[in-house]
Amino acid sequence: EFKLSSGKHVLVGKNNYQNDWLTLKKANKSDYWFHVKNMPGSHVILRDDQPTDQDIKEAAEIAAYFSKAKNSAHVQVDYVQDKRVKKPNGAKPGFVIYTGQNSIEVTPEEKEIMNKKIEK
Repeated sequence: EFKLSSGKHVLVGKNNYQNDWLTLKKANKSDYWFHVKNMPGSHVILRDDQPTDQDIKEAAEIAAYFSKAKNSAHVQVDYVQDKRVKKPNGAKPGFVIYTGQNSIEVTPEEKEIMNKKIEK
């Protein structure tokens, strides 16, 4: 779990099964879902229905960091309200489809991201 500069919370899936649980069960339908574009990565949930541009940027940086693109300088991250994320029948764990998304380009900075982590 992570806390953004605004105080809003972000949840991150650690594997395909946790991604499914987070996106399909834990998240409210009005929360925002983030995922790196066109490559493997964690599902990231921003627990808010009206995020600011800064919230979106910070959550996208977390999604980029927890992906195969973590060492890249320019990472495209898709985001959409969780209600627009669906799991096709028979799909493998962690696989979802979504519509109506926006995208943002970010650069994941490990130090900044880890400073947002909430120790459990």
